[in-house]
Amino acid sequence: MSSKQLVCLNEYEKEALAILDRNSSSYYQSGANDEQTLHDNINDFKRFRLRPRMLTDVSEVRLETTILGERISMPICIAPTASQRMAHPLGEIANARAAEAMNTCFVLSTIATTSARELSEHVPNSLRWYQLYITRDRAITQKMVKRAEVYGFKALVLTVDTPTFGTRYSDTRIKFKVPQHLRMANFDGIPSMESGMANNSGGSGLNFFSDTFFDPSVTWKDVAWLKSITALPVVAKGILTGEDAERAIEAGVDAIIVSNHGARQLDGVFSTIIALPEVVAQVRGRVEVYLDGGVRKGTDVLKALSLGARAVFIGRPALYGLAVGGEQGVTDILSILKKELKLAMQLSGETDVQKLRKGLVIHESMMTRL
Repeated sequence: MSSKQLVCLNEYEKEALAILDRNSSSYYQSGANDEQTLHDNINDFKRFRLRPRMLTDVSEVRLETTILGERISMPICIAPTASQRMAHPLGEIANARAAEAMNTCFVLSTIATTSARELSEHVPNSLRWYQLYITRDRAITQKMVKRAEVYGFKALVLTVDTPTFGTRYSDTRIKFKVPQHLRMANFDGIPSMESGMANNSGGSGLNFFSDTFFDPSVTWKDVAWLKSITALPVVAKGILTGEDAERAIEAGVDAIIVSNHGARQLDGVFSTIIALPEVVAQVRGRVEVYLDGGVRKGTDVLKALSLGARAVFIGRPALYGLAVGGEQGVTDILSILKKELKLAMQLSGETDVQKLRKGLVIHESMMTRL
């Protein structure tokens, strides 16, 4: 852990990038192509402005909420990100422990360096969801679903925006590889995946994974099939339009994450904060809507909640916390966001994350019409 006093998420990012090797830092930072959407995810939050209400009693502020019926201490959770042991030897375990300490939700990536079984053994009482792809070989999907059920995960987070990997110039430029001492642990016990990645000449296993694991033929009918084989709630992650939100609801999903995969898939799409209002308007409260992508401040969280998100999920900031201080670093990241959210609510005249008033946030383009 650095001896410096780090006071905000941007400082944790700078510190982490000074600690991580080039292979890891480039992979964690990278976005698709020219990274337009990567920057928009952060910058577009600044284009929404808060309209505070003065002289209200803000001596008590309620941050607690629920997601899919599970109570959490704040509407800030940890998104699935790959290969967390590149940031810290405990990787996903440290991240999940921090989420548990803060009484919030952690989502385990399919491409994790810690398996679902290992996570359940080390953090048995945590609220954890399992991120999932529908694979070419549906038997692999079924095996992963069964493991999630057996090991106590409370929901499946189905990523719907990845028929194949997007192009990330940075990864190509440095010839990114997962370090040899790490493994994609969720593929343990799946012979076709174990042998294929072990024999991959590039060493990382990612090319084999992309070519053999992702299924470009998946449709909403397959989402309905997934619902038919599990009692776990299914959360569709990667929705950016009202049309797809409607299709997701018709397929039976229980919640939606407005997400562009951390801007790592298709460059030039809307940032998630811009896409959020359209999705919320289409959903009309029929399922819960969450957001990930670009959240770096408590005011970002407040803006997303005001525009209809029930909670936000953070990805890169948790990785940077891991790199700087392991479990404590992630706990610090979550604590900073929680404190910033509470302060933003007090200064805006708000007292309950579940009862934010309409009109608290507007886009800057609407300011001249008031």
